[in-house]
Amino acid sequence: MAYLVTGATGFIGRHLVATLLENREGDIHVVVRDGSRPKLDRLIAGWPEDAADRVKLVVGDLESPAMGVDHEWIEAHRGQIDHLFHLAAIYDMTADEERNETLNVEGTRHAVELANVLEVGCLHHVSSVAAAGDFHGVFREDMFDEGQPLPSAYHRTKFESERIARGESLVPWRVYRPAIVVGHSETGEMDKIDGPYYVFGLLKRMRKLPGVIPLAAPDLGATNMVPVDYVVKAMDHIAHEPDLDQQAFHLCNPRPQPLIDSINIFARAARAPRLSLRPPGIPALDLHKGLLSRVVNSPTLAPVRRALLAPTGIPDEVLPHMSFASVFDARRAEQALAGSGITVPRLRDYAATLWDFWERNLDPDLHDDTALRAAVHGRTVLITGASSGIGEATALKVALSGGTPLLVARTRSKLEALQRLIEQQGGTAYVYPCDLNDLEAIDELARTVTREHRVDVVVNNAGRSIRRSLKLSLNRFHDFERTMQLNYFGAIRLVMGVLPHMVEHGGGHVVNISSIGAQTWPPRFSAYVASKAALDAWTRVVASELVGAKVTFTTIHMPLVRTPMIAPTKIYDKMPTITPVEAADLVAKAIIQHPKHIDTLLGTAGEVLYALAPKISDQILNTGYRVFPDSAAARGQENPDERAGVEMRVLAALTRGMHW
Repeated sequence: MAYLVTGATGFIGRHLVATLLENREGDIHVVVRDGSRPKLDRLIAGWPEDAADRVKLVVGDLESPAMGVDHEWIEAHRGQIDHLFHLAAIYDMTADEERNETLNVEGTRHAVELANVLEVGCLHHVSSVAAAGDFHGVFREDMFDEGQPLPSAYHRTKFESERIARGESLVPWRVYRPAIVVGHSETGEMDKIDGPYYVFGLLKRMRKLPGVIPLAAPDLGATNMVPVDYVVKAMDHIAHEPDLDQQAFHLCNPRPQPLIDSINIFARAARAPRLSLRPPGIPALDLHKGLLSRVVNSPTLAPVRRALLAPTGIPDEVLPHMSFASVFDARRAEQALAGSGITVPRLRDYAATLWDFWERNLDPDLHDDTALRAAVHGRTVLITGASSGIGEATALKVALSGGTPLLVARTRSKLEALQRLIEQQGGTAYVYPCDLNDLEAIDELARTVTREHRVDVVVNNAGRSIRRSLKLSLNRFHDFERTMQLNYFGAIRLVMGVLPHMVEHGGGHVVNISSIGAQTWPPRFSAYVASKAALDAWTRVVASELVGAKVTFTTIHMPLVRTPMIAPTKIYDKMPTITPVEAADLVAKAIIQHPKHIDTLLGTAGEVLYALAPKISDQILNTGYRVFPDSAAARGQENPDERAGVEMRVLAALTRGMHW
């Protein structure tokens, strides 16, 4: 097989090329503008290993006839291309009519011209469910021109571009109509704020509200979202199935997703209060008809709408289209995918992944933190445990603010993936794989980084947590050795290795990620808490010795964070935690302000209670010991159905952020 792909550097396009590389054989020619060569080179580096040999650059331009592809190249490849996937277009509800017309309509016409002169085996045109416009009712895959209203430039140009693919193609064609395409269901990767992402900023602000406050919302109809990995897998499979030419396929969720339910799924991921539906007896609101439709679409009221929407981050152009008038029938696509194992995953299963990626990479607030930019711009920050969780989020935050993170963890491949992500966003990072359980390896790491960089900040984030009661630890003394080795000995060995370098260069700052457990002493964490308490004590002592050397320390008594470290304890899945990005915000505060310690109210209360009434503290903690059992992982068993009971949830809610 030989393939030609337009829009290969776009969001859907690059995932499609990666899927073709993984599943198919043969060359993949990609039409890109000459100025996009560097972007393509970066993508090739992240694609499967054989991408450099199989991906062939074809210089072209969406705005030129036959996409501006060189005539000699066309002659050399006439009749040799089996599949042409046309994805180059603009997917933006806020773009003006001229830009939509140029890229979507004329761009498709030029792609069809190229398919015709190349005499390709099949033209695969990526349209959109937006071609259905405001059609009310079930819109089937065999429907197209039904006289449906096309309420925006985007809707009109998606409809017209599909008409061109159907009517002007001289070769067999297949049309794919994705619903709202969101990030990758496994990685969360997304390239821009669009669709449901417009409400993420509002959810972030809402999570400051107490969860007990009821937030009523009207029923605003249904939306339809699918992750990009489903879309490209479905396209790849359907494209290679026989006898499906001259047909359209809806790549969408087969069941409409109520908009309020979808927002609540994301609210859960964001730890924001959920919305409740309208009280009984109040009719549902329809964005597509009636008085509300006239209010939402009235040009006269546009300034008022923009003013009201400005704090939410939702563009005025997007508001009318947050739900669909149509219900999209996808039986033809489901039949084509039967037996392939390719199905639409449930939003609730990957919403947290989408949220996490947005919060780490797309949140506009990441670019507005002027204080952090002033603190790290032009400076180097060494971060341990940088391959995931708090360390990864901190590295991204530092890089986006103009600092240079030195990424330290055991797994080189994960660090290099993070390095590529940082570089794609215009930042710089360096990778230093190291096993922080190995003291000699730490010494070598310290020598290397101080030789190659001026280290301004060290973030001791790498750690090991063990949740196991003492009665289950009597024959596991290595639990205590392992936590002390990484959490205490590894951390201070690294600081001692870079300390002379910091003193020589006029000072530096060390951020130690400790735990709320070192203030509240939760049961079952004797190994973990002891190692963190040791690090706290060491820090207090040496900080006083280094005042004159201008080396300062901050200890963060971190509350429970949803990271891979807590994943083995399944009862934590339903418990209140902070996200890695929220934890990274605390690290940023430490880098900016250099406080002696950063604590939570609960952590401080735990210290005060133990100082004033230690026996009462023991009784409260023993209650938690009885309510929260040892996990299956701690017992060396597997229990995928392990869940938090009502008592656990109540106690966890009352002691939010505490390890139990």
